[in-house]
Amino acid sequence: MFRLPSARRALIALFAALPLLLAGPAQGASRLKDITDFEGIRDNLLIGYGLVVGLQGTGDSIDSIAFTKESLTGMLERMGIYTRNLDVQSENVAAVMVTATLPGFARQGTRIDVTVSALGDSDSLLGGTLLVTPLIGADGEVYSVAQGQVQVGGFLAQGNQASVQKGVPTSGRIPNGAIVEREIPFDLGALGEINIALRNPDLTTAHRIATAINAFTGVQTSWPTDPGTVRLRVPENYQGNMVRLMTDIEQLRIEPDQLARVVIDENTGTIVIGENVRISTVAIAQGSLTIKVTETPQVSQPAPFSQTGTTETVERTQIEVDEGEDNQLAVVESGVTLQDFVNGLNALGIGPRDMISILQAVKAAGALQAEIEVM
Repeated sequence: MFRLPSARRALIALFAALPLLLAGPAQGASRLKDITDFEGIRDNLLIGYGLVVGLQGTGDSIDSIAFTKESLTGMLERMGIYTRNLDVQSENVAAVMVTATLPGFARQGTRIDVTVSALGDSDSLLGGTLLVTPLIGADGEVYSVAQGQVQVGGFLAQGNQASVQKGVPTSGRIPNGAIVEREIPFDLGALGEINIALRNPDLTTAHRIATAINAFTGVQTSWPTDPGTVRLRVPENYQGNMVRLMTDIEQLRIEPDQLARVVIDENTGTIVIGENVRISTVAIAQGSLTIKVTETPQVSQPAPFSQTGTTETVERTQIEVDEGEDNQLAVVESGVTLQDFVNGLNALGIGPRDMISILQAVKAAGALQAEIEVM
């Protein structure tokens, strides 16, 4: 049986494992596609006002909602039906706001989804149909027109004394309910330079992105202009093919850097601690006074068939006081990691609410090497 020398076998094993070793750090990195946006590739918000008809008595109150009545009257007049001086009574019509998002480079004739939301006192849009509604952009121009059957996920059922509601029946969607009528002009292929915007601006991350792009193209074609922007000049071998350049670049992987930050939401008691948070040497103690009062009424009554005595209610009160005497002072050493810090606080039996106060106190003492952001 033929056997390779031990040194040669070790060398072959090393080369076999090399792809796995190289792939390890890359798996923890992020694609540029997931952390950046390219200039010009963006969505645009659209909004419109319209009427939903066909409701089963769950529409607006025509007498009390003036804009619904005026909109209905104006629509009927445009169709040759004059109702200006007539007493129109209808509960099958609702005034709504229609919103949509126009994707970048959407062409004429393509369809987009729209969201329909009641504007008046309508109870439900279930079963309604949105009439033709122009959708305008921030510049006041009409970019699409919406119409169609409203799909509502919730419902409302009510009687004289009770009602049952699920979800929000006054809001719904119309899949593919709007047709794009106007395009937003933008010649991506003619650009000689393009800006890459970071979703989380950071100087180190911007520098790493520029370095990765230059290493990929082999020339100095990219440089950071500020913490949130990286300028990219089209290399000669990509001239006239900006889409191919952007496709290749957005697949590059880098390790984003971030500030040491502690995010606190005092309303829900949520705490998010970043990986780079460090603590200087500090002693922490936490105690609170808790008083618990329990009322346990007891009934005292005479023996069965007794001719004397009455049934009485006797109050029994139990009071418990916890002054937090079992809580001890804990010392957190300098430069501890996030895991060590969390373990130390958990060892004190501290809940999220008290932990928020402790973090703010540690920051005030100058021992928390991180930024605290309160939502």
